Amino acid sequence: MSIIEAFQKKNITLIIEENYKKLVEKELDKSLGDISTFTSIDNSYDLFISIGGDGTILKSITYVGALGVPIVGINTGRLGFLATIQKEHVSESIASIIDGDYTISERSLLSIETTPAQENITKLNFALNEVAVNRKNTTSMIKVDTQVNGKYLTTYFSDGLIVATPTGSTGYSLSCGGPVIDPSTSNIALTPIAPHNLSARPLVLPDDCEIDLAVSGREDEFLVSLDSRIMTLHIDTTLRIKKAPFKIKLVQLKDESFIKTLREKLLWGEDKRN
Repeated sequence: MSIIEAFQKKNITLIIEENYKKLVEKELDKSLGDISTFTSIDNSYDLFISIGGDGTILKSITYVGALGVPIVGINTGRLGFLATIQKEHVSESIASIIDGDYTISERSLLSIETTPAQENITKLNFALNEVAVNRKNTTSMIKVDTQVNGKYLTTYFSDGLIVATPTGSTGYSLSCGGPVIDPSTSNIALTPIAPHNLSARPLVLPDDCEIDLAVSGREDEFLVSLDSRIMTLHIDTTLRIKKAPFKIKLVQLKDESFIKTLREKLLWGEDKRN
């Protein structure tokens, strides 16, 4: 509620996502009054406010898409690599944003095409963090035949494979041993999940390449995830992954940076020898 009040004190017109307004009213056991709601947005919006953690920002991009509306991430969760504005400083942070005292961090996304085409992917065929393939309904590993720009790279014998953006390099990919990549760079990281071929290592590629994946294994289906959205595909489905034709804009306060976020979130520099 304090976040809403902070904007209202600055005479900013707020429009709240319909389901979120109902959730807040239920949680507070009070009405938010005549604040308008939305179920979708257009490019007339000045800012999109995401209140939660990094997962909430990943949900936010499904509303923003290619509209170019900057996203303000207010962190009420735990880690907060993307949602960097802390709730304890929300009033002064909002004041800075309203005064235009911020920068825009542009983040590349991945797009995905499937053969044959899958309707449930076509509607939202982009991901800010990663596209990942995983085994389903089995403890057996899967094989992921991987080509880069039409040339065979390798077959990963593993639980799956993560194709991550620089933004996603500090997410699922990092937990599987992938590299940390500055989000201002133009790269894609391939990170195998629990690979059985011990020579398989994470690989960083330029983001203008096209990556083709074909999955095989003992089951007839496998999972593909686009950030937090998970779908089941038949084993005969192939994937083509490449950089999306648009970027997401994240609002960043002047005193924030990727280096500062790394240091604070991963506790770099906390070694007593520093």
